[in-house]
Amino acid sequence: MMLKPGPLMSCLLEADPFALAEMMVAFANGDGGSIVVGKDSDGNVSTPPIYVEELEGALHQAEQMCSPVIQTGWEQFESEDGTLFVVRVVRSSELHALSDGRVVIRAGSENRPLSGDEIRLLAASKSTGEFESETVAGAKTTDFDDEVISEYIQKLSSRRHKAVSRSEVDILLEAGAITRNSIPTIAGMLLFGKESHVVLPQSGLVFVRFVGTDPRGSDGKAGYGRREEINGPLARVVENAWNVIHEEMAISAVVEGLEREEKPEYPPFAVREALVNAVCHRDYRLQGRRVEVRMFADRMEVISPGGLPGFITVDNIVDEHFSRNPRLVKGLFQWGYIEELGLGIDRMIESMVQAGHPPPEFKARPHAFTVTLYNNRSRKVMPKWQGNMNERQMRAVEFVHTNGRIANREYQQLCPDVSPETLRLDLSDMVDKGLLLKIGANKGTYYILK
Repeated sequence: MMLKPGPLMSCLLEADPFALAEMMVAFANGDGGSIVVGKDSDGNVSTPPIYVEELEGALHQAEQMCSPVIQTGWEQFESEDGTLFVVRVVRSSELHALSDGRVVIRAGSENRPLSGDEIRLLAASKSTGEFESETVAGAKTTDFDDEVISEYIQKLSSRRHKAVSRSEVDILLEAGAITRNSIPTIAGMLLFGKESHVVLPQSGLVFVRFVGTDPRGSDGKAGYGRREEINGPLARVVENAWNVIHEEMAISAVVEGLEREEKPEYPPFAVREALVNAVCHRDYRLQGRRVEVRMFADRMEVISPGGLPGFITVDNIVDEHFSRNPRLVKGLFQWGYIEELGLGIDRMIESMVQAGHPPPEFKARPHAFTVTLYNNRSRKVMPKWQGNMNERQMRAVEFVHTNGRIANREYQQLCPDVSPETLRLDLSDMVDKGLLLKIGANKGTYYILK
């Protein structure tokens, strides 16, 4: 069986204390994760096998290399390849560093050192604690919706490709929905509560459909034609909000050959991703505002209360991943609303560009984060085979659409933090795909749309 490292999983062939320490710090500073010891991502198995005493000794050394110390748990598994160990690292409320002073975070399938500014942002985020793990005064498990819990367990079984044999209490405990004393948490009420908006008035979503491009009408009064308040467990909020948006979206028809294809005003994936991100990453400590979806004649704005979490900024939002509410993220991931952790923003941009729209616009303020999707198609719809591009390449295509051409120097100005060799390979890849045409040679080289 091949292992695929990612934001929540890594693998080590040997029980190396230095490698373990780095993985532990990266996961503890992020959303937690699991370290498989005894097998690497290529399928190679440790020879000779790792013994329990060896793993425990390596973990003890690794813990001493972390400041503050990170406590872990581990399990032993017998696989067809032999004995494997899985070390569990939980997300920490503290900021951790290695003994050499580095502060690392899990970024995709790698561990990345943080800069000074990023460390300060992450430290400030850690100091606020995890609001979603706090208990709800007076709440009981009878406040949970049994139908919603049953649906969650069914989705959980489907994602894991096997029936869940544990009790409902154990499943809720694993999800962070209850404490060991069976007291509902904030996360539990948001995921499973019958009337979560009663105990958490800031939960839920407000949808407003404006007639024109401005919140006010021509008479100076509120210019909206429809307003909906959507409450309930987060999965129901996402679904019901999507249904309302879909009702309001314009649908055009395109005939290609003998086939008629409907084109929605906005790509469904981009809309759903913006909705899911808003409800699971918002700051639920802010009690005066709910998630808002504002639909105008030319754009849709999805506004999430609270600034960006941790060390995330508008500049690194595509490449980095950090959750303010990891239990909500995990819950919606198990539900199937999040397909693969850390890739949603990439696919949101890709779906907009493929449909011929401008990329989404991201705006971060101290107490709100806004995603704006524009419905104007400023260029031809991109064929699906051309859609397999990274975010840098999409920016390059946008530049060419606007300016007619792009040179290596201009691409480097667009992506100043990326090496020239990587950017050269990006352009070469787009030429090979038939998207760009290379003109000239050496320093006079530039690229145009083919």
